[in-house]
Amino acid sequence: MQNEHRATARNTRRTFLQSTGAMAAGLCLAKTANAADAPLAVKGGAKAVTVSHDDATTWPRYGTEEEQAVLELVRRPDYGPIEAFEKEWKEQFKVPYCKAHYNGTSAITAMFFALNLPPGSEIMVPCSTFWATIMPMRFFGLVPVFVDVHPRTMNFDVEDAKRRLTKNTKAVFPVHYLGLPADMDHISDFARQKGLIVLEDACHAHGASLHGKPMGTWGRMACFSFQASKPLPAIEGGMGNYQNREDYERAATLGHYECPPKFAAGSEYAKYHGTGLGMKLRMHPMAAALARCQLKKLTSQNGAGIAQTRRLNDRLIRLPGLYEQQNRPDVERVFYNQNRFLFNESEAGMSRETCIKALRAEGVSVGAAGPQFQCDHPAYHEPQWWHHPPVIADHYAGAEELTRRGISLPYFTKDVPELIDQYIVAFEKVWARRKELANS
Repeated sequence: MQNEHRATARNTRRTFLQSTGAMAAGLCLAKTANAADAPLAVKGGAKAVTVSHDDATTWPRYGTEEEQAVLELVRRPDYGPIEAFEKEWKEQFKVPYCKAHYNGTSAITAMFFALNLPPGSEIMVPCSTFWATIMPMRFFGLVPVFVDVHPRTMNFDVEDAKRRLTKNTKAVFPVHYLGLPADMDHISDFARQKGLIVLEDACHAHGASLHGKPMGTWGRMACFSFQASKPLPAIEGGMGNYQNREDYERAATLGHYECPPKFAAGSEYAKYHGTGLGMKLRMHPMAAALARCQLKKLTSQNGAGIAQTRRLNDRLIRLPGLYEQQNRPDVERVFYNQNRFLFNESEAGMSRETCIKALRAEGVSVGAAGPQFQCDHPAYHEPQWWHHPPVIADHYAGAEELTRRGISLPYFTKDVPELIDQYIVAFEKVWARRKELANS
């Protein structure tokens, strides 16, 4: 009876959401039916977006549960929240081993140490990512090989990776950028054929999945960040996922001197109790306390953000020349930080600059946005920092296309239905008058 009640509740809620969603869509359609007749704001007409953006993108959103967890830790300080968080993380993501770290960068550093590869070993990374995906390699003599990104997904382009393969290539390290999973099935096939290690940077993708398999569980090792902007924010913090015991023990020994006594019998790293191997990367228990609260909310928070963003994007991608950061239906992505699109000027019938100017006049928070391109930074070109220099191509066609065509909207972190409706009105109004804009 209890299961039947739960199923009925789910079905009732689903029916309610579908019916209210249909009603909202109907109202929005009614509002935009005469969009072509409304004067553009850039031409002196009224703005389409009048609702305030204040607090619409605030993150993190902590409440009484987080406040209570922090207060309890202040009253009774100990390291218990770290071990509790690791246990809950393993249960939720079904990984055999994990280790909480001070931040995502330290989780990546420990992962590179755990690889135990000889100096000169190459690791393929996307040319668009945060520097932490790459820079810790230099401490272990590893060589980053920059791979192009697909402009539609902003993710690791496996076809480009195939062209950059050498006898020194040992691993691939894709990033699930802005919460969109990389093509891990195709990447894993490529790696299997060539005998490469698969790693994952899942620092943007807490709760995302491909074929129902969570990101962070596809590779031999994976890293997550809990920095304040991330889908699971703990202000600072990181996590390493490990599929085998040896990787876990080696990674943990680098920065967690308290771990070796707890290793299984026969561990070659057990002897390093009391010293570790030179770093201290332990997560702060305050961060662990916050992370535990946020982990409980992760599925519901992701779900609310996905539903709202889908209501906006499903309308916008009907407009000629506008493509969201997505490429396949078997991906369950999450959204993080930005809502990205690719703009085709010839299909849209106006330039990106003209479009952005018109949308801003309507009150839309929009801008041109390219890749988080790494290859131009001085640190990758100065030999003093590297045992072997990074491998950088003359140009990256996908990243260059993204620079020319990328558009960014905010990711709204709370329910703002009226703002979403007004964004839809603004876009459809601009597209309805795009010939006028193109000729002005």
